[in-house]
Amino acid sequence: MDPISPLEQALHAARALVLADLVAGGAAEPDVVSLVEDSVVQRRWWVGQWPQGAGYVAGLVAQDVQDALLDRYGRWPLCPVCGGGDPHALEVEPELGPDPHWVCHKAGVKVAPVGSLGSATGGTASS
Repeated sequence: MDPISPLEQALHAARALVLADLVAGGAAEPDVVSLVEDSVVQRRWWVGQWPQGAGYVAGLVAQDVQDALLDRYGRWPLCPVCGGGDPHALEVEPELGPDPHWVCHKAGVKVAPVGSLGSATGGTASS
């Protein structure tokens, strides 16, 4: 069996991190998981063209899925920090960089690293 390349490792890790956040938010339905797979396929090409960007893939996949969900279902993930007012989604920061986090711009806080929303939400649905 051939070893998995660092690029494939980055893609598998990104998939796992985003799936963990979807599970934590109760949003890991089959059609949503398909959105993750679609993003991974697209980012495989991207990281193949720019291997130095492998460390950025998790944040990009998270943003891709967030954008696709907005188009189809609405905002995700909803902010667990702000109690009142209009519900709003967290954003990924940095937009293109390593160590991506979910951030609430309204409160000005980092909520959780991508892949760790369960620790910020108590593992409950954020809908």
